[in-house]
Amino acid sequence: MASVDSSSVAFVKEYQDRFEKKMKEHEIELLEHWKGQLEKIENSRPDSIASLLLQLRKMSEMMSNRIKVLKKG
Repeated sequence: MASVDSSSVAFVKEYQDRFEKKMKEHEIELLEHWKGQLEKIENSRPDSIASLLLQLRKMSEMMSNRIKVLKKG
């Protein structure tokens, strides 16, 4: 009986570790994507504050749309 318990614990631990690794990888991918978006804005060298605000609003809308899609699915 102890063998079953220890194998169950080992399975849960392994599953947890894989899940946490996958979550970390996904978070890194997300951060890299949005960092890239910010770098595009930075590299475009907006001529005015209004232009910069417009680009930031567009990025914010992109994020909002993505959040809506994820909440639906």
